[in-house]
Amino acid sequence: MTMKQMAQAIGVSAPYLSALENGNRGQPSWYLVQRIIAYFNIIWDEAEDITELARLSHPRVVIDTSGLSPQATELANRLGDNISRLSEADLQHILQLLREVSPAPDNTKETD
Repeated sequence: MTMKQMAQAIGVSAPYLSALENGNRGQPSWYLVQRIIAYFNIIWDEAEDITELARLSHPRVVIDTSGLSPQATELANRLGDNISRLSEADLQHILQLLREVSPAPDNTKETD
């Protein structure tokens, strides 16, 4: 299958799909994710995993720390300033810490 064939089948342009794949577009809509899941005939847990990954895929994130502690604001700013310098091992460690304190949010929310 080519990118052009997949894009045509799910109703988007090939350049859009390529930009999405390369992180050059924002988070895909819930409806687009569902069309991709259907296109590949993905079911159950794998479909939920893909939906969650899509929800977390936005390349530009804003963190609102108003009303939180100064430490929360410092953490958000330090992460923003230093994320490009963190190793994959560092990123994995931080993600693991966050996953331990906060389970994945409900991924059934529709965004479009």
